Amino acid sequence: MAFREYKIGARMFGVALSSSMFITLVMPTMDMRQAIATDMAIHKQLSAGWETGFNLQDPFMQGDNKPLTVTVHADPKTGAPINPPMTVYVYRPGVRMPNGVDHPVTLGENGGMLSVQLGHVKEANAAQGAVFGIGHGDVNGQQFAYIEDLTATKGWSPEDVLSKAKDEDIAHIGAGKTLFVREQCWWCHTLLPEETQDWQYFGAPPALGDFNGESPTAFGSDRKAPDLLHVAARNSSREWLMMHFFNPRLVQPHSIMPRYDYLWGKVDANGNKIDFDAWRKAYLDYHEGRSPLPPDVPMYAKDSDIRSLIDFVLSLK
Repeated sequence: MAFREYKIGARMFGVALSSSMFITLVMPTMDMRQAIATDMAIHKQLSAGWETGFNLQDPFMQGDNKPLTVTVHADPKTGAPINPPMTVYVYRPGVRMPNGVDHPVTLGENGGMLSVQLGHVKEANAAQGAVFGIGHGDVNGQQFAYIEDLTATKGWSPEDVLSKAKDEDIAHIGAGKTLFVREQCWWCHTLLPEETQDWQYFGAPPALGDFNGESPTAFGSDRKAPDLLHVAARNSSREWLMMHFFNPRLVQPHSIMPRYDYLWGKVDANGNKIDFDAWRKAYLDYHEGRSPLPPDVPMYAKDSDIRSLIDFVLSLK
C-alpha cells in the first residue's frame, strides 16, 4: 500500500500529458489534411520552398537553396508567346522539393490526387531540378488547384526557363521570406489580419486552406507595426520600399523601425562601394534642416539580401 497514491497520481499525470500532446499535435494535423489547398497556399509553398525557417540546408538562414519565382512570357522550348504571362517556380538542381510534392496529401484529398494524376509531381527529381506551375482540375463539377510538374508535362527544365528570363522577371521570394524570419520582422509585423476593423484597412483574413504546406506561417506574435498580409496591394512601389528599408525615417518621420541598410551589402548596383558614413552624415544634415533634400538611397545589387526581402514583401498581395 506504500506510495499507492503517488503511483496512481503518476499514471494519471502520464495519461493527461499523453492526451494533451495527442490533442495538440495529432488532431490538428488530421484536421489540416482535410483542408482544401487554395491557389494562395500552393503559390506560397512553391515560391518559398520546403522550409524558410532554420533548417540544415540553410543553417545560418542566408536564403540559400531556395526556389525562384519566374514570370514566363514565351514557351522556353518553342518560343511561342504566352499571353497572359505565366508564373512558374524554378527549383534548380539540389533544391529540396516543396511539401506538396513530397506529400501531396497535404493539399487535400482532391488537390493531392490531381497533383499526382494530372500534375505528375511524383516524377519530380530534386537532383535534376524541376519547374512547377499551378493547375486547375475538375472533380465532380468542382474546381481544385493542384501542383503541376512542368518539367514532366511540358519538358521545361530549370535551365530552359532561366536562360530565357530577364532579371526583372525573376523574384527571390523564398530567400526573402527566410530573411523576413531571420531579421525578426515578424516580431512587429503580423501576417494575419484580425476579424475586426482590420478588414477595413488591412484586408480580409486568410482562409484555413491558405496555409497548406507552408512552413513557417510567419503569423507573428505581436503587432507593433501594420499587418503585411496584403501590403503589396496597398503599396507596390519598389522605390518606396527601398527608402523604407534603408532608413524608415525617410518616409515615416516617427517610425520606430530599425534601419536595414546593411542588407544592401558593400556595393551598389554598379559595383561601387557604398559609403554608409557619408550617407548618414548627409541624412543628418537633412534631418536637422541644413539641407533641403535627403540623400539618394543607393540602388541595390541584384544579388543583395535587400533585393530578396523586397521581392518577398511585394509578393504579399
